[in-house]
Amino acid sequence: MRKLVGGIRCIATGLAVGANVIGTTFILLLVVIMNVDVVARGVFHAPLRGTVEVVIFSLVLIVFLQLPNVVEGGKLTRSDGFLLLVQSTRPKVSHLASRVIDAVSCVFMAMITWTMYPEFLDSFGSCSFFVQPDFGGAPTGSLWGDVAQAWGRCDYFGTPGVFTAPWWPAKLAILFGVGLSSILFLLKALMGSQYGDPLRQPENDPSNTHRRQP
Repeated sequence: MRKLVGGIRCIATGLAVGANVIGTTFILLLVVIMNVDVVARGVFHAPLRGTVEVVIFSLVLIVFLQLPNVVEGGKLTRSDGFLLLVQSTRPKVSHLASRVIDAVSCVFMAMITWTMYPEFLDSFGSCSFFVQPDFGGAPTGSLWGDVAQAWGRCDYFGTPGVFTAPWWPAKLAILFGVGLSSILFLLKALMGSQYGDPLRQPENDPSNTHRRQP
């Protein structure tokens, strides 16, 4: 059983790291786009069209693609004051409370995943990639032509004529991010202190043995 959970942990951690890399790539692309827009506005008096829409769309992808790696590393924002206070006197109670928090977090992430799944299916289904569309031309047999035609049928985000993008990649990122986060929280709840970093301790705490010695 421990080997099975360990294998799942390795796979989940690898997926989290890979998604984090993709999210970081989107950040770099976003920086490039924003700098190009600034130069275009200041030098050529012609702003890059769709910059605002690209930023909004990219932020959704970045947040949810990097969420699993944040959860896996134990860096998700939360208040550890009570746990740190109890840890010094009742470490078992603190450990149990931490596992309960991870279990509750798993439930909430699973609920979001359950909610997002049908929304993703509806958004992806609006493109009719693999079925006869309710409107528009029938498939021609040309792969790229049919894909481009289906892409134009998707439920989109943005301003027509300025920038539009299908909603389903963003909803897929949300579904993937919260789904993987729920698995990671479940692993933390099951394995306890054997998974992830120990509770953060104050820098001036003499009991903190994890500090780097000068």
